[in-house]
Amino acid sequence: MPETLSAPRSRAFLKLIGQHRTAALGVAFIAVLLLASLVAPLPHDPQATDSSATLQAPSADHWFGTDGAGADVFSRVIDAARMDLSLALGGTLLSLLLGVVLGLAASTKGRGSEWLVRGLDAFQAFPLLILALALVSLSGNKLYMVVVAIALINIPRYMRLLRSEVLALRESRFIEAAIAMGASTPRITFRHLLPNVWGVILVQTTLTIANAIVVISSLSFLGVGVSADKSSWGGMIRAGSGNMSSGEWWIATFPGLAVLLCVLAFNQLADAIGDTTSRSHR
Repeated sequence: MPETLSAPRSRAFLKLIGQHRTAALGVAFIAVLLLASLVAPLPHDPQATDSSATLQAPSADHWFGTDGAGADVFSRVIDAARMDLSLALGGTLLSLLLGVVLGLAASTKGRGSEWLVRGLDAFQAFPLLILALALVSLSGNKLYMVVVAIALINIPRYMRLLRSEVLALRESRFIEAAIAMGASTPRITFRHLLPNVWGVILVQTTLTIANAIVVISSLSFLGVGVSADKSSWGGMIRAGSGNMSSGEWWIATFPGLAVLLCVLAFNQLADAIGDTTSRSHR
């Protein structure tokens, strides 16, 4: 029978993750960024502007320089982390919950599961990023619709992944033995199936967060989602892109680096989790 995640194995799992230096660095970067955005005092008010300090290069007073309105870029980058990561985590959680439920339903035998799979195929025929853009725009840039848009993009991935994993597990001997012993469907699902697909779900969840950050930044860059009066990495990149040609590279570069480093951190963490779970099943 495949292994499940007990407490001792959880500690071993964390230890193995720590042995992946790039993943450990990524986790540390995300943790520091979240703590800084939530509790650390910022050197300047991220929303404050100063017409006498516009377009200043990085210095001791303004670590990442200032933008065209005189706002401190470093403070805005850190402030934007709270917004962008919160939306990414919210959208990921919603897509995880709905994707797992629908994936389990699609893995059962019956006409209902066939309709779910066909509906999934039809839904994926639409360009999902365009659909997300339309939904957020029509809602009047409501933040909760950004979360819904992220979920819509990622639910099909969870469904397909979970369905394929569960269908493979249902043919296993330990599942057949559980059925022969009279185990109920809920017990088989929660005691035998889900604990043995937690690894792939965790990998997909980590990748979903990275994808959600890109989606949120893309929407903000297009002027959709996070309003202009709030800090967002995509909005900062959009605002600073026009200054690149005149030499004010820092306005768009630092929020762009924040997006890049966050995506790389979550991708490295996903690789480490995938490697770790594959070792634990050997």
